Amino acid sequence: MKEIILEAMNKKQKALSEYDSKRVIAKAGVTITREILVKTKEEAVKAAMDIGMPVALKGCSPELMHKTEYGMVKVGLHTKEEVSIAFEELMNRGMKLDGVLVQEMVDGDRLFVIGLTRDAQFGPCVMFGLGGVFTEVLHDVSFRVAPITMDDAYEMIEEIRTKEILGSFRGSPAVNKALLAKALVGVGNLGVEFNEIAEIDINPLIVCDDRPIAVDALVVLQNS
Repeated sequence: MKEIILEAMNKKQKALSEYDSKRVIAKAGVTITREILVKTKEEAVKAAMDIGMPVALKGCSPELMHKTEYGMVKVGLHTKEEVSIAFEELMNRGMKLDGVLVQEMVDGDRLFVIGLTRDAQFGPCVMFGLGGVFTEVLHDVSFRVAPITMDDAYEMIEEIRTKEILGSFRGSPAVNKALLAKALVGVGNLGVEFNEIAEIDINPLIVCDDRPIAVDALVVLQNS
């Protein structure tokens, strides 16, 4: 974890790539998607077969902080041919990439967000709330100053207005709040331990069955 951050700082990166961002948050206790970073079309097809289709392909680079806007995300790929075509399209967009991320598709109706920001007065603060497109629309979030305890995390979870969807929902089981709280505590600890981290954005965090899984993540560095 430390090595990933320091190497990026030495390279004057503004942020970690999605792949490295997820490696960091995973070590802190956040459940992430199964994914493999590949360099060739053949590796992409093999990774897709190993993970199990359908998969998503994403261009991966520390400079690529808004992948969807640049057409660098391909989802719902069900065959070897679709994976091959998607890989070539991403590689031919003229952007400098570390590689292509082959990622499992995660299905779920419940989307949340976990974040970390640095307040000028209070320092690192952890945020939890409703995710996806609703993050900016509904502003249904809660905050705590890091570090936080598991009790703090459980309180944050209960504070959002839409907390009812954390229970049994549309035939799906209740969210595993222990895993969710562990993720919140871990993100807070990252902010306390690493002053190099300016922000963390985990959005969406999709609930699959009862497990909250980070589908996308961005760690922004103080180099920016």
